[in-house]
Amino acid sequence: MAAPDEPPPPQRNWLELPREIATTILLKLGAVEILTTAQLVCTAWRALCLDPAMWQIIDMRNDEDLPDCDFADMYRRAVDRSRGGCLELNIEHFGDDWLLQYAADRCNHIRRLRLVYCSNISDEGLCEAASKLPMLEVLELSYCSFSKEAIETVGQCCPLLKSFKLNCQGYRYPHIECDDEAQAIAKNMHGLHHLQLFGNKMTNEGLKAILDSCPHLEYLDLRQCFNVYMGGDLGRRCTEQIKDLRNPYDPTDDYEFDAAILDDESFDDDYPSGFSDIDLSDYDNYYEFSDYDDFSVYGFDEYQ
Repeated sequence: MAAPDEPPPPQRNWLELPREIATTILLKLGAVEILTTAQLVCTAWRALCLDPAMWQIIDMRNDEDLPDCDFADMYRRAVDRSRGGCLELNIEHFGDDWLLQYAADRCNHIRRLRLVYCSNISDEGLCEAASKLPMLEVLELSYCSFSKEAIETVGQCCPLLKSFKLNCQGYRYPHIECDDEAQAIAKNMHGLHHLQLFGNKMTNEGLKAILDSCPHLEYLDLRQCFNVYMGGDLGRRCTEQIKDLRNPYDPTDDYEFDAAILDDESFDDDYPSGFSDIDLSDYDNYYEFSDYDDFSVYGFDEYQ
């Protein structure tokens, strides 16, 4: 005798999810997905998407190359819906001074600010926003273009800053040395616990200034800082003072952005070895002091 057909599994009605679960799901979406899709699903989700608590984190990434005017309109709606309650703001691949001020004027309790590929935000725009964000604890400026004066102002306006990322494209030549940004950090960001300077042009002098002036520093990322030589006393000091250290030539597999080294081959005549003025003999003992292979044990996800 044939076995009786099993009853079909019960179908799940996503629209009847408890409010707490639906909120958790929606929070995993970015602002663009909420504004363009999720809020149109049903009346209940529309109500959730209007709740200011949904907008404590505003993540605006123009990954699809939408027109700036459309993206700016969505950005303003997201900021307005937060009703001043935004705590984390991420802007990528769009934005200008006016839009940054729009959030700073309305949400002065922002604790985390991330600007990535924001070429239209100027020194003046960043400084004015920083002056209105005294609660800022985490700041990332990746692949933007800000001066040392802007970094100094940020440090002075945001005394609670604990994490700072200043990332740029790494290259070995043309060989340029510049400690301006390192000195600005050393003089104005004494409370840092976490610092990432991917691709920076600072030298050993800039690194020493940071080590001298940032006594709470626990995480330091120096990958592709090709003017920093970690041999001898400086390398020993770094591994003794910094719990979680990334050296200039460490792997970049876990780096979020494109880590390709963009060298100008026209400078081969000046540096025929292909390694600028770096003497690889300085790196014979490069890993001699690197005892911290498992970085996860130090629990620095809080600031990353």
